Amino acid sequence: MSTIIHDFGPGLVTGAADDDPSGIATYSQAGAQCGTSLLWTLVLTYPLMSVVQLISAQIGRVTGHGLATNMKRIFPAEIAMGLVGLLFIANTINIGADLAAMGSSAALVVGLPAHSLTIGFAAVSLLLQVLVPYHSYARFLKWLTLALFSYIALLFTVRLDWRAIATGLVLPHVNNRAALVTIVAIFGTTISPYLFFWQSAQEVEEIKDHPGEGPLDEQRGAAAHEFARMRIDTWSGMALSNIVAIAIMIGTAATLHAAGKTSIETAADAAGALEPIAGHFSFLLFSLGVIGTGLLAVPVLAGSTAYAVAELRGWRSSLGSRFHDAEGFYAIIIVATLFGVAIDWSPLDPIRALFWSAVLNGIIAVPLLVGIMILAVNPRVMGGFPIGRTMRLTGWATTIVMAFAVGAMFVL
Repeated sequence: MSTIIHDFGPGLVTGAADDDPSGIATYSQAGAQCGTSLLWTLVLTYPLMSVVQLISAQIGRVTGHGLATNMKRIFPAEIAMGLVGLLFIANTINIGADLAAMGSSAALVVGLPAHSLTIGFAAVSLLLQVLVPYHSYARFLKWLTLALFSYIALLFTVRLDWRAIATGLVLPHVNNRAALVTIVAIFGTTISPYLFFWQSAQEVEEIKDHPGEGPLDEQRGAAAHEFARMRIDTWSGMALSNIVAIAIMIGTAATLHAAGKTSIETAADAAGALEPIAGHFSFLLFSLGVIGTGLLAVPVLAGSTAYAVAELRGWRSSLGSRFHDAEGFYAIIIVATLFGVAIDWSPLDPIRALFWSAVLNGIIAVPLLVGIMILAVNPRVMGGFPIGRTMRLTGWATTIVMAFAVGAMFVL
């Protein structure tokens, strides 16, 4: 297992970060509310999210620059700033919801005030990002992905309706507006804007971390090997993400939904799904899952925001840099995290905030996807490596599917 974790790169970390507390809350709500009837969304999103992440990775690897830098090259300044502004808003709200959920989940176990725990988690996350060298921190993030497998164990301890599961996986079904809102949330937490920017930026970091390597538009001979690596890395990382998501949805359908609990309002409600496997320790198991994935995802959220803003402003941007060498970059991380902490004092329960942050991500993803697809086929950006026909069709299909779901939600 250690060899596998070592060999995989940005795709694995990105896939694991996709199952952040927002994902856990959204998939749990979907299972509790709709049972297994929305499992098809995770079958649909797997190829869509994989291709979008692969496109983002290729833009970074081919150009040697992140998405924001390339947007600045192609789009008018107002449009580039608007797209990055949407990312900042979505990420800040997501950071706040993730941190608040970590605090409220830990409070179930240790009995300390949730607000104090939220501040503590924010401080730990900031210290790690600012003080720990990038290479060490990347290894730390990869090991945290192992915490996600605890959700799969639940499926071996509960009675499952395999006919309903099979039907839910292959037969699209939407029975009311609440289900449609949940679909937008699933799309938003699975095909998340911050992951586009993060994976592209991490491919740029990979170039910086290996002396002698350069962007593929300068080292064309390395293209075949690098494209193959990115495909394996990205499809594997996204598979991990969706396997865990399916396990969460099936598990909550088999426990909460089957018991008539169709709405998750608090961390305690969500933790109840794990009682068959953990009994009195269900709060502890749920808290460990939320805290582990939260510590994984919050730096990705804050880091993707910082990469985008710093690239737009022309600042040095690298998690491998010391603080005084990239002060603007780290300042964005600090500001985004502090704004996120402030959201903890909103009247919305953290678990509900996680769900609605996923809905917001689903809405904001649409214009960002349009921007990314324009970049991916532009010869000024991609040089001799524009994305192929299959990726173009799949990328635009992803954009259309998400736009349709969002539009239907508002119309209905």
